[in-house]
Amino acid sequence: MQIRSGQTILFIGDSITDCGRRGADVPLGNGYVKLFANKLIVHHSKKAIAVINKGIGGDVSTGLRNRWTDDVLRNKPDWLSIKIGINDLHRTLAQSPEAVPPKLYREAYEDIITRTRKALPRCKILLIDPFYISTETAPGSFRSKVLDLLPEYLRVVNDLSRKHGTLHVKTHELYQRLLKTHEPDTFCPEPIHPNLTGHTVIADAVYDALS
Repeated sequence: MQIRSGQTILFIGDSITDCGRRGADVPLGNGYVKLFANKLIVHHSKKAIAVINKGIGGDVSTGLRNRWTDDVLRNKPDWLSIKIGINDLHRTLAQSPEAVPPKLYREAYEDIITRTRKALPRCKILLIDPFYISTETAPGSFRSKVLDLLPEYLRVVNDLSRKHGTLHVKTHELYQRLLKTHEPDTFCPEPIHPNLTGHTVIADAVYDALS
């Protein structure tokens, strides 16, 4: 595990990161952030590692940009994990006034990484891909439209990870491999919000990326 005792890791994103951390399951939620923290307790019990969850359900990349100083920079994390994008895509497909098409997604994502590099030059960053747990191919279906547009958002994350030298967890590719041998319901009651098994997939991938 690359995270040392005395360091802090902060997770930020949308509902998949939030997972009730502002309600009944304060402060870490009941999803992959909590499962990751549990793995630290089990496998690195002698390390004092602080875990912070700043996920907010329904958030988008422009939303992260608007709260970046308050929720990230002021906490001065040694490690930072970002998982955002599926709401950006959904609002774009819905032609919402709050749509975040790929170009704006890139601009907002670039901004928060650049601000982090400037304010916290020693902070290590991990980018987690947005994902969609489906293999639907029905022409014109909403699920197939999401899967058709998602690669544009994934390309942004991949480009920024390469440009800024971050760690990168390709969750969508990981789920798609798992869907070759398992039903989607194994990981998710619908394509966006994972169940416990689905969150375990993310937690394990994050743990591996940091190990």
